[in-house]
Amino acid sequence: MSRPSTRSLSDRAFGVWGVLVLIFLFLPIAVVIASSFNVGRLLVSWDHFGFDSFLALFLKPAVRDAVLVSVWTGLIAALVATLLGALAGLAMARHPGRWQLWLLGLLLLVSVTPEIVDAVSLLPWMVTLGQDAGIAIFNDGIVRLVIGHSLFSVAVVAYLVRARLIGLDAKLEEASADLYATPVTTFRRVTLPLAMPAVLAGFLLSFTLSLDNTVIAAFVSVSGSTPWPVYVLSALRSGLRPEIAAVSTIMLVLTLAALALVGYVLKRAGDSAADIARTMSGG
Repeated sequence: MSRPSTRSLSDRAFGVWGVLVLIFLFLPIAVVIASSFNVGRLLVSWDHFGFDSFLALFLKPAVRDAVLVSVWTGLIAALVATLLGALAGLAMARHPGRWQLWLLGLLLLVSVTPEIVDAVSLLPWMVTLGQDAGIAIFNDGIVRLVIGHSLFSVAVVAYLVRARLIGLDAKLEEASADLYATPVTTFRRVTLPLAMPAVLAGFLLSFTLSLDNTVIAAFVSVSGSTPWPVYVLSALRSGLRPEIAAVSTIMLVLTLAALALVGYVLKRAGDSAADIARTMSGG
């Protein structure tokens, strides 16, 4: 008779512990969202409720420019990473060989390398190419950010596309070739539609990864192309204002919308909840 009572008590204890863990994880985010409605001079000093902080996105050029740089950089970096990563994933899935192990090893190395190492190595390389070698494109802030942000995302897209195509039967493409379709037609009419859910998911994940990339952006950005994370870091010296919380809330909603769209696309493609969770975590 005492065993059910003990089990029930332990279940309640684990339930309380789980709620405490969730509060610990999400309370800072809730504070930022609540602070975005603060109409006051500083973020930590609540004055009264209002939507004035969100207007800073339109009224303050520095805030607007930083957000636009982050969004444009995210879109371009996602396009570059999707193109390179999809081709790499396609090659590994449909034309495997000994080289595949080397490429997988290099992609794994890119995935596990700390961002600070990438940032420290990219900065002198770009300075050398842009100033010493006179290649002007490497002096452009957007180009620097796109290169830095797309490094990790290329590996993510390659993993997704490879995993998607390996799980599909290659006989569909062989049947297309038997019907005298050219390789380009087979790729456009068969392979690309099959891989499209993974390609789109990789694009959206790359975009979200670029939005919050702070370490590399802080190293390679130049004056006139400051992304939002670097702007927030610089604002720490003079005190955080409520508009930073407001724009951060907008970026959070944008990121959650992108992830929700990734989940929807993968679900429509037939992935299970476990597969979607594995994709979201980059596994």
